[in-house]
Amino acid sequence: MAMSERSAEGARAAPAGQATERPRGRSLLSLLPLLGFLRPYRRQLAGATIALIVSSASVLLLGQGLRYLVDRGLGAADPALLDRGVAVLLAVILVMAVSTYSRYSLVSWIGERVVADLRIAVFDRIVALSPAYFETTKTGEVLSRLTTDTTLLQSVIGSSVSMALRNALVLAGGLAMLVVTSPKLAGLVLVIVPLVVVPILFFGRRVRSLSRRAQDRIADVGAYAEEMINAIRTVQAFTHEPLDRARFAGRVADSFAVAVSRIRVRALLTAVVILLAFGAIALVLWVGGYDVIAGRMSGGQLSAFVFYAVLTAFAVGTISEVFGELQRAAGAAERLLELLATRPEITAPARPLSFPEPAQGSVRIEGVTFFYPSRPERAALADFSLAVAPGETVALVGPSGAGKTTVFQLLLRFYDPARGRLTVDGVDIAAVDPAELRRRIGFVAQEPAIFGASAADNIRYGRPEASDAELREAAEAAAAAEFLDRLPEGFDTFLGEKGVRLSGGQRQRIAIARAILRNPPILLLDEATSALDAESERAVQQALQRLAAGRTTLVIAHRLATVLRADRIIVMDEGRIVAEGRHEDLTRAGGLYARLAALQFSDRAG
Repeated sequence: MAMSERSAEGARAAPAGQATERPRGRSLLSLLPLLGFLRPYRRQLAGATIALIVSSASVLLLGQGLRYLVDRGLGAADPALLDRGVAVLLAVILVMAVSTYSRYSLVSWIGERVVADLRIAVFDRIVALSPAYFETTKTGEVLSRLTTDTTLLQSVIGSSVSMALRNALVLAGGLAMLVVTSPKLAGLVLVIVPLVVVPILFFGRRVRSLSRRAQDRIADVGAYAEEMINAIRTVQAFTHEPLDRARFAGRVADSFAVAVSRIRVRALLTAVVILLAFGAIALVLWVGGYDVIAGRMSGGQLSAFVFYAVLTAFAVGTISEVFGELQRAAGAAERLLELLATRPEITAPARPLSFPEPAQGSVRIEGVTFFYPSRPERAALADFSLAVAPGETVALVGPSGAGKTTVFQLLLRFYDPARGRLTVDGVDIAAVDPAELRRRIGFVAQEPAIFGASAADNIRYGRPEASDAELREAAEAAAAAEFLDRLPEGFDTFLGEKGVRLSGGQRQRIAIARAILRNPPILLLDEATSALDAESERAVQQALQRLAAGRTTLVIAHRLATVLRADRIIVMDEGRIVAEGRHEDLTRAGGLYARLAALQFSDRAG
């Protein structure tokens, strides 16, 4: 009775290539929440700050050393003064080198550590989100935030921020030394500085907007590539490669176009800043040269002033460059913080109740009505009630879209109902921690999840602390030990991504072994024998029988053999129970079940 309604009840993912709309960033204030990730590393920050101040101060001292060399060493034609000046200059350079090393190493360490913490926090949030979130959000986009956005922030926190702070200190100190060296020329420079700052602010806003768009387009590229790779057999079976290549190339072209626009704006920003900054230096040299000729200032003063002016110009240019990086980081931070701010729809109550011990395995669904968020006009379950006694096996049958999978999703508390309640061992599942609820349930899906790890790791997923003996016992009960022993490395054999090295029946038995090892009081079985050959089906059916023994079991039934073994059969249609009983009684009564059974019999006979 191929009656799975997965496509009818769960599929509401956004179409491939559809960009998710998000609010645009407004300023670098988006980076401020990231300061919370710096708090645990106050000592490293203090060391980096000291090194930053020392390195910036030593750079500024070079200007005074240059002034001393020109006025005292060269101007006085005294070798001793020249030697002394060079020695002091070398000492300052040594201090600058050591402090720069300390600053770079400390800041880079902080950047790596903070981004590692940020990745952990993002992943922790991702695995805490309800399954409904991933039905409307592309996986590739989520992965882009976890990888591309955090990598961008790693570069900014570990390098760009340090450069920005260092050049800000050099800029402030350089302007102060300009005033000390020549107030007249300093006034001229200060008149020009606003002409340099205004383009930074003007172009920076455009850079930030383009950076956000570039990150979104990169996410689109990753999402499409992941979708095609996951469906590579279907892609090749339908010879869809040319069209998929063209579509992927189109997404890459969109990403490239946005990136080029961003690069051009940043390049224009840098060119304008360089033009204005070095134009100002040329003007200062022209005015200062006349002052030296007129005797109003010494050659050493002019040399020092030019040195500080160059420092200031470089600082402004570097800050403009870093400002563009910070704009990109602001866009990445917005995306990450948006994800971190997403709250799971299903959470534990403030004071969760506990289930009674030992577990009994009773299940009650009382007057439940439920609407999927994507279809609020149509109830997936309507005033649905069902009581399952401890140890009872109940089969759910019905056409696609009847609500069978919805029952499982509500029992696992992936969603909460609009009305009614569900209880396990007499406790409302909404009043307990979802993790405690799910520890009492074993779930075997129609398409079992096999992870890119060894067979042993896949089975232990149900109970990581299980011993090797318990692992083998579970595999033998699931009829999996025999084929696992024949693998090149036995239980330690790598199964490939999604278990590609196994057949469908073997993957199913791995999933059953996982559930047996977990040893839960309640089982939810989305039986997966409809696509198996006769031998695999027999092995899986036998494993399912052993698994269900002595446990409360709800089965979404696809094969008549499962229906015949059930204590009760619940016939569902359009979210309601339309009949219940044993196979013989329901067949004699006619109605939906009799028609579904007749269809399967005729299919088998044919």
